[in-house]
Amino acid sequence: QVQLVESGGGLVQAGGSLRLSCAASGTIFSNSFMGWYRQAPGKQRELVATITAGDNTNYGDSVKGRFTISRDNAKNTWYLQMNSLKPEDTAVYYCNYRAFYGNYWGQGTQVTVSS
Repeated sequence: QVQLVESGGGLVQAGGSLRLSCAASGTIFSNSFMGWYRQAPGKQRELVATITAGDNTNYGDSVKGRFTISRDNAKNTWYLQMNSLKPEDTAVYYCNYRAFYGNYWGQGTQVTVSS
């Protein structure tokens, strides 16, 4: 089993920055996908960013150039640095861990960007 706990969400003004963290516990393999997704009210969950074991990254079009995903395998933790935040970034952010034995989600953390 895998447990994921997000932290770092909150309220920020437009143009500001936040850093989200996702701490994983349980059976964690470094050879896995880690990522962040978000869901705004009335919308489907969408990709924010993913990172592979080889540190290959992929970003949703709306966050490219503003957000950066990184991982610390020694701590079983990955991060999402969010800069130049916009009101449309307001959503619940979920971390995701995907390995050959399953796909796991955190409970979500609210990010609210005021204009």
